[in-house]
Amino acid sequence: MKMDVMNVRRLIPTAALAGAVALGAAALTSCSGAGAVGGEDGKLGVTASFYPLQFVAEQIGKEHVKVDGLTKPGVEPHDLEITPKQTAQLGEADVVLYLKNLQPAVDKAVAQSGVKNIVDAATLTELEAHGASGHDHGSEEAHAEGEGHDHSHGEGGTDPHVWLDPVKYAEIAKGVGAALEKADPGHAADYKKNTDELVGKLAALDTEFKDGLRNTASRTFITTHSAFGYLAERYGLDQEGISGVDPESEPSPARMKDLQAVAKKDNVTTVFFETLASDKTAKTLATDTGLKTDVLDPLEGITDTSQGADYFEVMRSNLKNLQKALGAK
Repeated sequence: MKMDVMNVRRLIPTAALAGAVALGAAALTSCSGAGAVGGEDGKLGVTASFYPLQFVAEQIGKEHVKVDGLTKPGVEPHDLEITPKQTAQLGEADVVLYLKNLQPAVDKAVAQSGVKNIVDAATLTELEAHGASGHDHGSEEAHAEGEGHDHSHGEGGTDPHVWLDPVKYAEIAKGVGAALEKADPGHAADYKKNTDELVGKLAALDTEFKDGLRNTASRTFITTHSAFGYLAERYGLDQEGISGVDPESEPSPARMKDLQAVAKKDNVTTVFFETLASDKTAKTLATDTGLKTDVLDPLEGITDTSQGADYFEVMRSNLKNLQKALGAK
């Protein structure tokens, strides 16, 4: 099947990205040194805005860091409200990790925090724009439904869900590792070793996805949350979002009719929903089209209902569910 996802992709200019990274590095360098390590236990205090950044910090920092997450398990990250206590906690951190434009409340709190070592993960890799649909017929509707919602896209209409692509997540890991090295040079060698180890695991995961999705009966999947644009593009799949931006919104009758046609044309068997949002829209479409439902987790948080205890376990569950839905051979 011819892929049209490139038609809805818009890349951030490389020069602008490089400039942002350079600025971030300069800010980190200005506050490097042993004096940057805080906390009574001598550990580097890291505050991460939500789970994917918290996981990276924990994997790279290990025993040398104390990582606090602003988004608690079970909370939808896009809807997070920051309490005064959390704002104060943010100001006391040695390093703050966040993804600009994913969580408006966090952006505001970070800007007011006064913390010198601030790392915006959006500057560590290249963000792209992805519509709710991989086909041209859905891109305009996806854009229209996306207006007024902050949580689907970042700055300039870019998709923030970069951690669902192991290759891009590895680029973020490298940037976070470099930031921890500068903030706590005394343990730089450990951070470097741990970063290399994490990047290696992500490379292995990338290979698993490539091999596991190479030969399938269908290349199209339908999901309530249009969070899988990077994953789809990486592995040659086509993401069809039910209602574009809001996983709990009611899809329009036109979109439902459109998806029924897509399901028939592209041999779709399954409608995916996520663990942190209602499965109502997925079940509605599945009932109307005679399709099955299953979980595709955007990994914005880990809860008791997650299909795994950490990033790698949940991603492997996602892979199995995709293989089953797409008819992997």
